[in-house]
Amino acid sequence: VLLFPGFTCTGEVWKDVVEELSKTKECHIFTFAGFGDVPAIEKPWLAKIKAGVKTYIAENKLEKAVIIGHSLGGTLGLWLAMDNNAAFDKIIVVDALPSTGALMVPNFDSETIVYDNPYNQQLLDMEAKSFEAMATQMANNMSLNKEKHALIKKWILKTDRETYVYGYTDLLKLDLRASIATISVPVTILAATEPYGEDAVKKTYIEQYKNLEGYSIKYAKGSAHFIMFDQPEWLIKVINEEL
Repeated sequence: VLLFPGFTCTGEVWKDVVEELSKTKECHIFTFAGFGDVPAIEKPWLAKIKAGVKTYIAENKLEKAVIIGHSLGGTLGLWLAMDNNAAFDKIIVVDALPSTGALMVPNFDSETIVYDNPYNQQLLDMEAKSFEAMATQMANNMSLNKEKHALIKKWILKTDRETYVYGYTDLLKLDLRASIATISVPVTILAATEPYGEDAVKKTYIEQYKNLEGYSIKYAKGSAHFIMFDQPEWLIKVINEEL
């Protein structure tokens, strides 16, 4: 089982899941470049992360692996599954979409997403105090479990600033909505219902995944983005069922 964390997070995000899965499964837990204590790399960040994961899988002869990916990690799992020689057993996508940009950017057009823009420059220049205030707000919005807000914030603040800016630009630019039609690996999606409510979330997921055949989806009720923090028992139960 390969466990991919979300943007800014370290592999520690999967701690409780790994504790359970490692009883019966071989777990490979990733922390990507620029996050936690892992040194940053030059852009294009996301394409290099994908290539690095593929190299790791090949070198370790990890055939028929299951990918469990949260957020960015789930999108990366879909991207890997699109390759012609993708030999994964299953992809479990935890609150992730084929196109984050289409969700976040009004009138989204992948071609218009570039590294050099005023917003990115503002983030690069932002003073530590302002960046921390932004990180606090983001952490508070991404989990209903208040005890985990400090940890999420810590991960954001520890992230290499250029990776934070340009890596997220890579994620926004990546649009897999059409190309997921080529995926033949079974895909299970676990989607959080908060803060938008189940009806709105269903609408988003149905629209974004309409070109993917035969996926299954389960909704984590009463959970925001970090399902592993908000509904940990439900998440482990569902993952065990899927495996």
